Amino acid sequence: MGTTLKRVTRLAPSPTGALHLGNARTFMINWAIARQDGWGVVLRIEDLDTPRVKEGAAREAIDDLAWLGMDWDEGPCHQLDDLSPYREALELLDDKGLTYPCVCTRSEITAAQSAPHGDEHELRYPGTCRPTSRPPADATGDDRPTAIRVVVPDEAIVYEDVFAGPQSFNVQQQVGDFIVASKAGLPAYQLAVVVDDARQGITDIVRGDDLLGSAARQALLYRLLDLGEPPRYCHLPLVLGEDGRRLAKRHGDTRIAMYRDAGVSPRRLIGLLGYWCGIITERAEMTAETFRDRLTLGGLPNEPITMTAEDDAWLRRGWIESD
Repeated sequence: MGTTLKRVTRLAPSPTGALHLGNARTFMINWAIARQDGWGVVLRIEDLDTPRVKEGAAREAIDDLAWLGMDWDEGPCHQLDDLSPYREALELLDDKGLTYPCVCTRSEITAAQSAPHGDEHELRYPGTCRPTSRPPADATGDDRPTAIRVVVPDEAIVYEDVFAGPQSFNVQQQVGDFIVASKAGLPAYQLAVVVDDARQGITDIVRGDDLLGSAARQALLYRLLDLGEPPRYCHLPLVLGEDGRRLAKRHGDTRIAMYRDAGVSPRRLIGLLGYWCGIITERAEMTAETFRDRLTLGGLPNEPITMTAEDDAWLRRGWIESD
């Protein structure tokens, strides 16, 4: 009889900023599901976006996760520690004729738009530098810094999301040929996470549903890089501010570290997360172990969570009462 492949997930904070309560909810759900079902957990620091990485943010993220009671079996692994696996992947794509250099700036891409962009953060690339009969080296026509883009087929990428259900994205129509290496010569997010997920044996990914479209790009890269089946994806609704936009600085300070440094207990913060996850019907303090044992995917709300002024006030009462 064959052995069953051990399932493995990853907690993958990016040190481009501090973790906030929305991040905490997703990470706690991921960790709880993993520990309920005996999955391995890898802690990966996704630190390749070097211009945006904040000094000390990686250490703070690790401390935040540990403070909330999460643990892991491997890591922390830092992407910047070894770039060779990403370079090997880029070489494989190049050998297959699937990449080309691109000098286009964001303003040039914006000016070329004839249709709405793929999402609020990314414009659809119109293929300006994509070579036709010319060799890729001649595609740019100038010596400006070049990014590397992957040739994306005009077809639907379909997958079954554990929480969000059936998904279908035509990556070419939505974002076009996307970047796999930046003008700084570093691997881009989409390529890096695929390479890391494959080499670290990641079988299950739990994250926010703002990345539903990214999963299609990553599934495509799995195919182009001959990496086998992509992981199972589980995309969860985000935490929003009261204005209906994704929780961010504009909604005030919701950093985990801020509450931690102010004296809020982890049990209180976890209790709010449990309330948001449908584990309890009223805000009440909770341990990480209770959160883990009582969480069910079926009990999670299907709609985004709104962080209210009452939520923040309840957390703040915790440190006022402890003074």
